[in-house]
Amino acid sequence: MNFTQSQITTILEEIVTKEDGLNTILKLSLEALMKSERKEHNKSCNDLSNGYRKRRAFGDKQMIELQVPRTRQGVFYPIILGLLKNQEEEAKNIAFHLYKSGLTTDQVGDVFDEIYGKKYSTSQVSRMFDGARKEVSLWLERPIENYYPIIYIDATFIPTRRVDSVSKEAYYTLLGVLPDRTREVLGVYNFPTEGSSQWEAIFDDLKERGLHKVGLFVSDALTGIEDAIWKKFSDASIQLCAIHLQRSFSKEVKPKHKAELIEDFWDVFRTNDRHDTKEKAQERFYDFCTKWASFYPYFQRRKTNPRNHLYFTYIQYDYRIRSMIYTTNWVERLNRDFKRTTRMRGALPNPESTILLLAGVAMNKKAYMRKVPKLNYEQDKFMWVE
Repeated sequence: MNFTQSQITTILEEIVTKEDGLNTILKLSLEALMKSERKEHNKSCNDLSNGYRKRRAFGDKQMIELQVPRTRQGVFYPIILGLLKNQEEEAKNIAFHLYKSGLTTDQVGDVFDEIYGKKYSTSQVSRMFDGARKEVSLWLERPIENYYPIIYIDATFIPTRRVDSVSKEAYYTLLGVLPDRTREVLGVYNFPTEGSSQWEAIFDDLKERGLHKVGLFVSDALTGIEDAIWKKFSDASIQLCAIHLQRSFSKEVKPKHKAELIEDFWDVFRTNDRHDTKEKAQERFYDFCTKWASFYPYFQRRKTNPRNHLYFTYIQYDYRIRSMIYTTNWVERLNRDFKRTTRMRGALPNPESTILLLAGVAMNKKAYMRKVPKLNYEQDKFMWVE
């Protein structure tokens, strides 16, 4: 039966206007293409048709069920199935992107129900992440550079279910500055608590993955962190985070004194003063503690803390990059992204699910691909590759 182009158009228009007409045309078109391809295959390969098998695909706001032709020899694979496979992979990528952007597995299922007319259960959505789990696993175990000029380290705490209880567990993150001044997250690790011994285990893993030398570590003031770092990287310099110190000091004073204390504190840390020296800064810090010790005894003890000098390592570097290395701000911004992604979920079901989510966020930060300006002003202490 032969139809004119005008007749074919009229028939198609009539089908499209019917309920679910677009999916009917899509189904008929795909099946017709596969049947035609099987016919050509049988001619060229001396093969015989052997019925059909079912295959589901995404249609217009619902799933459609296709009849995929088979052959006797079992070697026929329609070209269109390759496109449908790509469609499935794309759907899985979309599902994981929605998940790491903050949606729960149940909400991802609702989105797919709205778009494709099929409601996915939380377990079905979770299985869609299998490809992402493999990708994340390879990323976490990948070889890394043997030298990083700067590494920022920090831990954030996320409610996680382990066995039969929920508690806030520590997730450790390391953000490295590469010799070309781009950045990358070196890894995301989990331990129930934060401690220097856990950091030692993480440093061992980094060394096994290829890391040998670090110019500067920027860290919070976790007890013993400098010992853990120097045990594994004896030549590295250490800068303790000034922001963490300011937060600690603010907790020690009455609310009415906080504004004045913070103003005094930042007068100690003058990052843009090219003539500043470590000795001058430490003297200002001593005077700061003396002033506030007259109101709060805590500051008397802080004056002679043997770790104080580690807060002023940044002054030994070019004054134009000091504001970028005296705090852990860069890695804390990443931690805020983690919290934004996990906040609406409540407790994560297990540490593995949490790392999948955090690593999915960390490994795709496009901002890290851009070169950080001004860092290469420091030529003596860092080795850059331009």
